[in-house]
Amino acid sequence: MLPIQDLYPLLNTPRKVVITMHQKPDADAMGSALGLYHFLTQLGHQATVVSPTNWAKWLNWMPGCNKVVDFELTREKAEGILREAEWVFCLDFNILLRTKHMAPIIKALDVTRILIDHHAQPDTPTFAYGISDTSKSSTSEMIYDFIVEAGYKHLVNKETAQCLYAGVMTDTGSFRFPAASAAVHRMIADFKDQGLDHTKVHEHIYDNFLENKLRFIGHVLLHRMEIYYEFNTALIAIPKKDLLRFEIKTGDTEGLVNYPLSIQGIRLAAIVIDRDEERKWSFRSKGDFDVNTFARKYFEGGGHFNAAGGRSSASLEDTVDYFMQCIQENASSLQEEHKSSN
Repeated sequence: MLPIQDLYPLLNTPRKVVITMHQKPDADAMGSALGLYHFLTQLGHQATVVSPTNWAKWLNWMPGCNKVVDFELTREKAEGILREAEWVFCLDFNILLRTKHMAPIIKALDVTRILIDHHAQPDTPTFAYGISDTSKSSTSEMIYDFIVEAGYKHLVNKETAQCLYAGVMTDTGSFRFPAASAAVHRMIADFKDQGLDHTKVHEHIYDNFLENKLRFIGHVLLHRMEIYYEFNTALIAIPKKDLLRFEIKTGDTEGLVNYPLSIQGIRLAAIVIDRDEERKWSFRSKGDFDVNTFARKYFEGGGHFNAAGGRSSASLEDTVDYFMQCIQENASSLQEEHKSSN
């Protein structure tokens, strides 16, 4: 994989470009993709954003989201666009498997694949150019860097700023996580200079839900959350019947895993959701407990040091039992900070 800087001189020549991201894209995945889309179209590229799957409806406000192609929904159209592409930008994932059913198609294409991502252990042989930087707050921040370092800061317009701001805001927990560096805040200042109304973006992301989601959150916290103080761990296990009862849609469970971290002493928060084809795990941690390694070792996943995801083919009951075994194996690490504070 050649360094991303080697791509900068090639940006002047318009090409057919596909921009894609991981399945079930969150605000950073969609924001970075659309931010890059607005930039490339200004340079004359024929760019199309193709999502591997559907996405949360509360992302539809993003400028350009109405033009995003859903691969699963319109597969024939999406495959046609992919076949004509000269470049494929791969954003916010480190391995093609994160694009679900698109993965073998992208792998087989005779195209230039470009990686821009902030997750650990990227599959670098798959990409011609790229950058992987785990110190970055978000892929949206990296798209901003890409634009600025290529010499096109003047092309960061209001639409680009809105999309990238949404990605950075959500991936930094509204700027409270350590990755919200001084560079991040300087970027936001630049967005404000471009006329960004950050309050509106926040409202689109956090004040845009139906009543059933709030009732679902209350139900989950009351009936589905278990606290294991002996391991400084909290677990939320959501059966499929809850998703059906509250009519939960894509994106409605986003952020739930963060709630238990507000409990004093909790170092590891985990949530498992009973989906049709598998059980999906999300992990969050405080301090020096590495959930990236935890997810990779036990749940076929990965991510960041303090935020990761995974999966299980076992039943909800069996994967919860397995999780309990896992935290017992890691008891000393989970209890370490608690002991040192006494």
